[in-house]
Amino acid sequence: MTAEPATGRDRLIQIHDVIRERIMMLDYPPGEKLSEVALANEFGVSRTPLRRVLAGLEDEGLLLSVHGVGTIVTDVDFDELAQVYRLRMELVVLMAHLDPAPVTEGIVADFRALHERALSLRNAPAPRDFAALDRDMFLALNQLSLNQPLRDTGERLYFRTARIWLQAITASAADLENEAEIYCRETAEILAAVEAGQLDALSHLRRAHIAMSFERMR
Repeated sequence: MTAEPATGRDRLIQIHDVIRERIMMLDYPPGEKLSEVALANEFGVSRTPLRRVLAGLEDEGLLLSVHGVGTIVTDVDFDELAQVYRLRMELVVLMAHLDPAPVTEGIVADFRALHERALSLRNAPAPRDFAALDRDMFLALNQLSLNQPLRDTGERLYFRTARIWLQAITASAADLENEAEIYCRETAEILAAVEAGQLDALSHLRRAHIAMSFERMR
Protein backbone atom coordinates (compact mmCIF):
# COMPACT_ATOMS: atom_id res chain seq x y z
CA MET A 1 0.00 0.00 0.00
CA THR A 2 1.43 3.38 -1.00
CA ALA A 3 1.85 5.84 1.88
CA GLU A 4 -0.03 9.09 1.57
CA PRO A 5 2.20 12.12 0.97
CA ALA A 6 2.90 14.27 3.99
CA THR A 7 0.74 17.35 4.40
CA GLY A 8 2.23 20.79 4.99
CA ARG A 9 1.52 20.46 8.71
CA ASP A 10 3.11 17.00 8.81
CA ARG A 11 6.21 18.40 7.14
CA LEU A 12 6.54 21.17 9.72
CA ILE A 13 6.19 18.59 12.51
CA GLN A 14 8.97 16.54 10.91
CA ILE A 15 11.24 19.58 10.70
CA HIS A 16 10.42 20.48 14.32
CA ASP A 17 11.30 16.97 15.49
CA VAL A 18 14.59 16.92 13.55
CA ILE A 19 15.76 20.25 14.98
CA ARG A 20 14.61 19.25 18.48
CA GLU A 21 16.56 16.00 18.15
CA ARG A 22 19.70 17.89 17.12
CA ILE A 23 19.38 20.14 20.16
CA MET A 24 18.84 17.16 22.46
CA MET A 25 21.85 15.32 21.02
CA LEU A 26 24.04 18.45 21.27
CA ASP A 27 24.53 18.60 17.50
CA TYR A 28 23.32 22.15 18.14
CA PRO A 29 24.97 22.92 21.50
CA PRO A 30 23.84 25.69 23.86
CA GLY A 31 24.79 29.09 22.52
CA GLU A 32 24.91 28.05 18.87
CA LYS A 33 23.30 30.42 16.39
CA LEU A 34 21.03 28.72 13.86
CA SER A 35 20.96 29.99 10.29
CA GLU A 36 17.44 30.36 8.92
CA VAL A 37 18.80 30.40 5.37
CA ALA A 38 20.77 27.19 5.82
CA LEU A 39 17.88 25.39 7.51
CA ALA A 40 15.35 26.55 4.91
CA ASN A 41 17.62 25.28 2.14
CA GLU A 42 18.26 21.99 3.92
CA PHE A 43 14.58 21.22 4.45
CA GLY A 44 13.41 22.68 1.16
CA VAL A 45 10.97 25.18 2.67
CA SER A 46 10.66 28.94 2.62
CA ARG A 47 11.72 30.97 5.64
CA THR A 48 8.13 31.76 6.66
CA PRO A 49 7.12 28.19 7.64
CA LEU A 50 10.60 27.60 9.05
CA ARG A 51 10.12 30.58 11.34
CA ARG A 52 6.90 28.99 12.63
CA VAL A 53 8.90 25.90 13.54
CA LEU A 54 11.60 27.95 15.26
CA ALA A 55 8.95 29.97 17.13
CA GLY A 56 7.44 26.72 18.40
CA LEU A 57 10.84 25.53 19.63
CA GLU A 58 11.35 28.90 21.31
CA ASP A 59 8.01 28.47 23.06
CA GLU A 60 9.30 25.11 24.33
CA GLY A 61 12.36 26.79 25.81
CA LEU A 62 14.88 25.27 23.39
CA LEU A 63 15.62 28.38 21.33
CA LEU A 64 15.80 32.10 21.97
CA SER A 65 15.31 34.80 19.35
CA VAL A 66 17.62 37.75 20.09
CA HIS A 67 17.01 40.99 18.22
CA GLY A 68 20.00 41.87 16.07
CA VAL A 69 21.67 38.53 16.75
CA GLY A 70 19.38 35.74 15.54
CA THR A 71 18.08 32.44 16.88
CA ILE A 72 20.23 30.93 19.63
CA VAL A 73 20.09 27.50 21.27
CA THR A 74 19.31 28.01 24.96
CA ASP A 75 21.14 26.60 27.93
CA VAL A 76 19.54 25.14 31.06
CA ASP A 77 20.61 26.28 34.51
CA PHE A 78 20.37 24.14 37.62
CA ASP A 79 17.38 25.98 39.11
CA GLU A 80 15.37 25.44 35.93
CA LEU A 81 16.47 21.79 35.78
CA ALA A 82 15.33 21.24 39.37
CA GLN A 83 11.93 22.81 38.74
CA VAL A 84 11.34 20.75 35.60
CA TYR A 85 12.32 17.50 37.31
CA ARG A 86 10.05 18.20 40.27
CA LEU A 87 7.12 18.85 37.94
CA ARG A 88 7.86 15.73 35.87
CA MET A 89 7.85 13.67 39.08
CA GLU A 90 4.33 14.84 39.87
CA LEU A 91 2.97 14.54 36.35
CA VAL A 92 4.14 10.96 35.86
CA VAL A 93 1.94 9.80 38.75
CA LEU A 94 -1.11 11.12 36.88
CA MET A 95 -0.38 8.72 34.01
CA ALA A 96 -2.17 5.88 35.81
CA HIS A 97 -5.23 7.97 36.66
CA LEU A 98 -5.92 10.26 33.69
CA ASP A 99 -7.24 8.17 30.81
CA PRO A 100 -4.78 5.26 31.11
CA ALA A 101 -4.24 3.34 27.89
CA PRO A 102 -5.06 -0.39 27.75
CA VAL A 103 -1.89 -2.47 27.98
CA THR A 104 -1.84 -4.56 24.81
CA GLU A 105 0.57 -7.28 23.72
CA GLY A 106 2.06 -4.78 21.31
CA ILE A 107 2.83 -2.36 24.13
CA VAL A 108 4.40 -5.14 26.21
CA ALA A 109 6.53 -6.14 23.20
CA ASP A 110 7.71 -2.54 22.83
CA PHE A 111 8.91 -2.43 26.43
CA ARG A 112 10.61 -5.81 26.08
CA ALA A 113 12.51 -4.43 23.10
CA LEU A 114 13.52 -1.35 25.09
CA HIS A 115 14.81 -3.54 27.91
CA GLU A 116 16.81 -5.60 25.42
CA ARG A 117 18.37 -2.39 24.12
CA ALA A 118 19.29 -1.46 27.70
CA LEU A 119 20.99 -4.83 28.18
CA SER A 120 22.95 -4.39 24.96
CA LEU A 121 23.92 -0.87 25.96
CA ARG A 122 25.23 -2.12 29.29
CA ASN A 123 27.71 -4.31 27.40
CA ALA A 124 28.84 -1.46 25.13
CA PRO A 125 27.74 1.89 26.58
CA ALA A 126 27.80 4.92 24.27
CA PRO A 127 26.47 8.34 25.31
CA ARG A 128 24.38 9.06 22.18
CA ASP A 129 22.90 5.55 22.14
CA PHE A 130 22.03 5.94 25.81
CA ALA A 131 20.37 9.30 25.18
CA ALA A 132 18.39 7.83 22.26
CA LEU A 133 17.25 4.89 24.38
CA ASP A 134 16.09 7.15 27.21
CA ARG A 135 14.19 9.29 24.68
CA ASP A 136 12.44 6.22 23.26
CA MET A 137 11.65 4.94 26.74
CA PHE A 138 10.11 8.29 27.66
CA LEU A 139 8.01 8.35 24.47
CA ALA A 140 6.80 4.78 25.10
CA LEU A 141 5.84 5.63 28.69
CA ASN A 142 4.12 8.79 27.52
CA GLN A 143 1.85 6.69 25.29
CA LEU A 144 0.45 4.89 28.34
CA SER A 145 -1.91 7.81 28.95
CA LEU A 146 -4.58 8.75 26.43
CA ASN A 147 -4.84 12.22 27.98
CA GLN A 148 -3.38 14.42 25.25
CA PRO A 149 -2.75 17.55 27.35
CA LEU A 150 -0.83 15.42 29.87
CA ARG A 151 1.20 13.81 27.10
CA ASP A 152 1.96 17.13 25.43
CA THR A 153 3.08 18.71 28.71
CA GLY A 154 5.24 15.73 29.61
CA GLU A 155 6.92 15.78 26.21
CA ARG A 156 7.70 19.49 26.35
CA LEU A 157 9.24 19.14 29.81
CA TYR A 158 11.28 16.09 28.88
CA PHE A 159 12.88 17.65 25.83
CA ARG A 160 13.47 20.93 27.65
CA THR A 161 16.13 19.32 29.85
CA ALA A 162 17.03 15.96 28.23
CA ARG A 163 20.35 17.26 26.88
CA ILE A 164 21.65 18.00 30.39
CA TRP A 165 22.32 14.32 31.03
CA LEU A 166 24.23 13.99 27.76
CA GLN A 167 26.24 17.11 28.62
CA ALA A 168 27.18 15.62 31.99
CA ILE A 169 28.23 12.30 30.48
CA THR A 170 30.20 13.99 27.71
CA ALA A 171 32.02 16.12 30.28
CA SER A 172 32.81 12.97 32.33
CA ALA A 173 30.77 14.32 35.21
CA ALA A 174 28.96 11.00 35.51
CA ASP A 175 29.96 7.33 35.30
CA LEU A 176 28.50 5.95 32.05
CA GLU A 177 28.98 2.29 32.96
CA ASN A 178 27.29 2.80 36.32
CA GLU A 179 24.44 4.72 34.65
CA ALA A 180 23.96 1.87 32.16
CA GLU A 181 23.80 -0.68 34.99
CA ILE A 182 21.24 1.41 36.89
CA TYR A 183 19.20 1.92 33.72
CA CYS A 184 19.02 -1.84 33.12
CA ARG A 185 17.56 -2.34 36.57
CA GLU A 186 15.05 0.44 35.95
CA THR A 187 13.95 -0.95 32.58
CA ALA A 188 13.53 -4.40 34.15
CA GLU A 189 11.25 -2.90 36.82
CA ILE A 190 9.29 -0.98 34.19
CA LEU A 191 8.88 -4.08 32.04
CA ALA A 192 7.65 -6.16 35.00
CA ALA A 193 5.03 -3.54 35.87
CA VAL A 194 3.87 -3.28 32.24
CA GLU A 195 3.64 -7.07 31.90
CA ALA A 196 1.50 -7.15 35.05
CA GLY A 197 -0.67 -4.30 33.77
CA GLN A 198 0.08 -2.34 36.93
CA LEU A 199 0.19 1.24 35.68
CA ASP A 200 -0.20 2.68 39.17
CA ALA A 201 2.90 0.81 40.35
CA LEU A 202 4.67 1.81 37.14
CA SER A 203 3.94 5.51 37.64
CA HIS A 204 5.38 5.45 41.16
CA LEU A 205 8.42 3.51 39.95
CA ARG A 206 9.00 6.09 37.26
CA ARG A 207 8.64 8.90 39.79
CA ALA A 208 11.36 7.29 41.91
CA HIS A 209 13.58 6.80 38.83
CA ILE A 210 13.28 10.48 37.89
CA ALA A 211 14.08 11.56 41.45
CA MET A 212 17.17 9.33 41.66
CA SER A 213 18.38 10.44 38.23
CA PHE A 214 18.20 14.06 39.33
CA GLU A 215 20.11 13.33 42.53
CA ARG A 216 22.89 11.63 40.55
CA MET A 217 23.15 14.66 38.27
CA ARG A 218 23.47 16.99 41.25
